[in-house]
Amino acid sequence: MPKISHVYQDKKSGLWYFVASLGYDEHGKRLQHWGRGYKNQLEAKKGYEAYMNDFSDSAVKKNSTMSYREFYETYFKPDYKQSVKPQTFESRLSSMEIHLKYFFNRKLRDISAPMVKKWQNNLSSNYSSGYVRAIHGLFQKSLDLAVKLGLLQKNIAKQVGNVKKVRQKVDFWTKDEAEKVFSTFDLQDYYDRFAFTLIYALFMTGLRIGEAQALQWEDIDFVEKTLEVNKNMYYKTSNEFYITEPKTLASNRVIALDDTTLQYLSEWKEIQEKNIITNFVFSYNGLPTNKSATSHIITRHSKLAGVHRIKTHALRHSHASLLISLGENALVIRDRLGHEDIKTTLGTYGHLYPNMNREVANKLNNILNFDNSDVKRGKVYNQFWKEKSLKNGIIGRRVEQ
Repeated sequence: MPKISHVYQDKKSGLWYFVASLGYDEHGKRLQHWGRGYKNQLEAKKGYEAYMNDFSDSAVKKNSTMSYREFYETYFKPDYKQSVKPQTFESRLSSMEIHLKYFFNRKLRDISAPMVKKWQNNLSSNYSSGYVRAIHGLFQKSLDLAVKLGLLQKNIAKQVGNVKKVRQKVDFWTKDEAEKVFSTFDLQDYYDRFAFTLIYALFMTGLRIGEAQALQWEDIDFVEKTLEVNKNMYYKTSNEFYITEPKTLASNRVIALDDTTLQYLSEWKEIQEKNIITNFVFSYNGLPTNKSATSHIITRHSKLAGVHRIKTHALRHSHASLLISLGENALVIRDRLGHEDIKTTLGTYGHLYPNMNREVANKLNNILNFDNSDVKRGKVYNQFWKEKSLKNGIIGRRVEQ
């Protein structure tokens, strides 16, 4: 007989029973109800459905006074905080509380599909699809927890669905633009030398800013000409920062350095040692650099150079685009940037290979060499030509299958 979900047979008695999952209590203990003594599978199935309908009504009634705000503060925020890295939680907390407060005064059970869609449309009219997708994903995650705890029977956010993913244009500096920017630094000035070395290294290595913040001098091998990435930096304030694990397993990597980049790093090491004591590569005051300082440097020098301003992360994109312009394949770029898989690399930078398809076609020209000029045989007709010949009254002609 076909298996029915939640319905089972007792092998000893031969009777049937059902098991209803009711979520979890406040201590995380799974709640279940067992209904026994049914003569057959169908009766047990009906018993399960009847029980779940009754439970649904009572559950909604039981939790009818719980607002989304209460659920968010009591259950979701603490749960999310312990499930992600501290820097992830800190970076997303403000966005969650700004946008999820739309539901704070609603009861959990009153959150409807039209309400979620209206909220989603409001977000879409003011933010990028990527940002909206992230916020909706967090809201959906919160309602997943509500369902898991038995506070809701279904996830309305999942029912509505997320907005369509739209690939964002990758912003970067071209080689010419970068050259103009690097020409605006006064390398005789201590801070300008620091700023130049930081921006130049990010452009030439593709490091994430957190990786650059955490970089220490022992991570650079001036003999082997390599830079090892094995940590990340959580930087909240100048008084609160610490080393963390790399973003992903693939982020652990060794980047080969060109002679020019190595020379600039070596020069900066000498200058830094004369002014401060620190083991951080990108530091001018003993502390690791912060994102806002990097952003200010880019803003000031892009304006001086007369090129468009980019975000700090776009220096990573700039490195990838530089490698692509040099003809490097996606596998090399994946390993150098520390992507988890090739899909990430191609999904982000695939469109920067506009001539690759034509180059492949050019390489295929005359790649195969053969001579069939001496091959002679009778004309071969397939079934199509046979039928056409008969239809047109062509006879007396040899037709081969």
